[in-house]
Order: sequence, then structure tokens, then C-alpha cells
Amino acid sequence: MIKVDELKKFSTYIIAEIGINHNGSLEVAKQLIDVAKNAGCDAVKFQKRNPDIAVPESQKNLPKDTPWGQMPYIDYKHKMEFWEKEFDEIDRYCKEKGIEWSASVWDLDSVEFMKKYDVPFIKIPSAKLTDDNLIKSCVDSFSRVIMSTGMSTFEEINHAANRARIAKGDKGTQSLALLHCNSSYPAPLNELNLAGILELKSWFKDFEIGYSGHEFRIVPTVASIYLGATILERHITLDRSMWGTDQLCSIEPQGLIKLVKGVRELEEAYGEKQLGVTPSEVPFIKKLRG
Repeated sequence: MIKVDELKKFSTYIIAEIGINHNGSLEVAKQLIDVAKNAGCDAVKFQKRNPDIAVPESQKNLPKDTPWGQMPYIDYKHKMEFWEKEFDEIDRYCKEKGIEWSASVWDLDSVEFMKKYDVPFIKIPSAKLTDDNLIKSCVDSFSRVIMSTGMSTFEEINHAANRARIAKGDKGTQSLALLHCNSSYPAPLNELNLAGILELKSWFKDFEIGYSGHEFRIVPTVASIYLGATILERHITLDRSMWGTDQLCSIEPQGLIKLVKGVRELEEAYGEKQLGVTPSEVPFIKKLRG
């Protein structure tokens, strides 16, 4: 007979990515932090970049239509970016609310910037998975490094993993993770390839494996934990109709509540690979079998 206290216990680390869905507004960012906390997420995540470095020269002066009028693309990126004043307040607010926070870093300046905060992890986005220097700097600077694998070949993923291993060296306290991901916004269901989670778990046994979802729905994200994902990441928004490139692939407040609830229910229901009579079934044996 299976004893209740012998059932498999695990807790998926759920990251609500605010990213740039705050549209440069600290007030909107706080509302999204509240949404994540109320839904039961473990952390919120932002994006941090130095636009002068991260934006290619060929794009800096291209015209960009924005809610604030047309402006050069580099000016738009500066307007959207949070700096020390905003992140100091985010750090304070998250501590007050009791939720962890961090950011995806897009350049070495941003790695240095994030080092001033006591964050539980640092994230390398899919777009920067091929940046060897960024990977080394992150592993050197933070105890937990999470890398997304969207739009990457197996060879590129393997190279990034080896780069992280080399940087880690004999520092046994370092924790490394890879997130299966499709970087389309939103990602088509028939291209999610959730089985890729199993492939990552097979090849990268020294890495924690998770899933970063950009699909419109929530079921694939919830289901990914049965394939072995122990970290989940999803973009969140106050309203999908808000202006911004990431809004449509993001989850609104009610959807986030359903996602987190679904994950926690599946965790509780998982059990172990053995069959037998459970305590709740014992009375029914006597009643139905005599």
C-alpha cells in the first residue's frame, strides 16, 4: 500500500516574466509584480540591457512608431529601459511583497549592473546563447545561471553548456539550468516540440531542465512538468491588447492563476511509479468487495 507521506514531493520554480511589458512604467511593473505574487509564482523577471551596446548600429536610427510618437529606435529602447532608480524600487517592492526577482541580461554592462542586487538567479536569453563572453561573465558572477535555448541548434546548445561548465570549474556551489524554448512570439503549438525537454534531460544530466513557453495557451506549459521540467517561465501582462511586441504571447492575470494552480495540482497528483491500494480506497474495498 502507498503511504501518503511517501508520495513524490516536488515544487516547480515558476518565473513570471514581466520583461518589457511594463512599457517603461514603474507603476505597471508593480501591478505585474502583484499579479505574479497573487497567482503564487516564485519569482518575477525583467530584462536588462544597455541599449547603446545591445542595439546593433544598423538599427539605432531606424524610425520607430510608438505610443509616444515616432522616434529613433535607440531613443525608444532608452525610454523602455529601467535603470538604477527603478530597479532599486523593484528590489524594495519585491522584498515587501515576499517574491523573488531577477532579470535577463543582454550585455556585459548589464551583468555588472545586476551584481549589486541579491538575486536568486541570472538569466541568459535565447538571443544571447551564442555569446561566450556573456555566459562566462554570468557564471563567474552569479550562483545560479539559467539559459534559454530558443532558435538554437543542438550544437549551439551543447557549446553553450560546455562554456558554462568550463566557467563553473570546480565551484561546486554553481547551479546551471537550460530551458527548452521556441522563440516565436507567439509560438505555434505544432512547433513547441515539448519532447525536446526529454532530449535536454538525456544529454545534460548536470543541468536542471525547464521550459520557457511563448505559446498562446497554458496547457503545454503545465504539461511540461510531466516531461521533467522543474523550472517554468511565462511572460505575463495586464492585458494582451496593450502596446508591445511581447504582449500577445503573454498570460493575463486570470490565465496565470490557472497556470500556477494547474502546475501545483499536477505536482500533488504525480505520485510514484508503483501501484497499490491508497488509504482513501480502504473503506471502499470493504464496502464494494465485501
